[in-house]
Amino acid sequence: MTKTIAKQTTETSRVPRQYWAGLCFFIAVCIALVCLALSWYQSMLKDQVLPVSTLVIEGSTPYTMNEEIVAALHQGNLDNFFQLDVNLVQRELEHLPWVYSASVRKQWPDTVSVYVVDQTPLALWNDNFLINQHGVLFQADNQRVTTKLPKLFGPEGSEHLALETYRDLRLLLTHINRDIDELVLSERHAWLVTLSDGVSLKLGREDRVMRVQRFMDAYDKIKSMAEQDMQVDYVDLRYDVGMAVGWKPKREEEKTNA
Repeated sequence: MTKTIAKQTTETSRVPRQYWAGLCFFIAVCIALVCLALSWYQSMLKDQVLPVSTLVIEGSTPYTMNEEIVAALHQGNLDNFFQLDVNLVQRELEHLPWVYSASVRKQWPDTVSVYVVDQTPLALWNDNFLINQHGVLFQADNQRVTTKLPKLFGPEGSEHLALETYRDLRLLLTHINRDIDELVLSERHAWLVTLSDGVSLKLGREDRVMRVQRFMDAYDKIKSMAEQDMQVDYVDLRYDVGMAVGWKPKREEEKTNA
């Protein structure tokens, strides 16, 4: 009886050894296959050169030229589709002055697609910068803008406030068919607005919306007060009640159009 028990114990102990030996062999084979696959892939990338033959450019780029996009793409090695770094290309595209956002993707076997969106300029800031629709400053060639942009001026860091004020006042002034050419916030936080017809509104530091509304209410009366060959130069609204109006001679071309 003792011998039988010993034999069973010996046979039972063989099973785990065989199992573990087989498992180790399987793992070794898998590792070898993975190493071979990696080696083959790296060799293919090293030896095979497949240039990009098709470039697809999409998006909204009224200011960025296609030549600038292509030049940025060449930074990512268009001579080899496999080694083209799409992240590098995306960064190069987003460094272009007019580009707001960009995405790049590869399409097998030889196509690269890019989607580029340009900034939307709303105003000039301190003559050196542009402000986009989100109130963010950027620098680019504003000569590419075909529409007239309003000029905003103010202390450093006040661009968000200036843009918000411009939007609010511009919406009000549409009721008298006037637009804003220039908006200035002084170091003392006083506001000066120059309208599209050349009239300057001195708004001071407080109640700027209410003061523009007061100007609008008196707009027709102010126009009727103008003497022949004279026009409004400025309207000073820095009073609790009323306003002061300054006059200047009309220019010759304005006299002709009158």
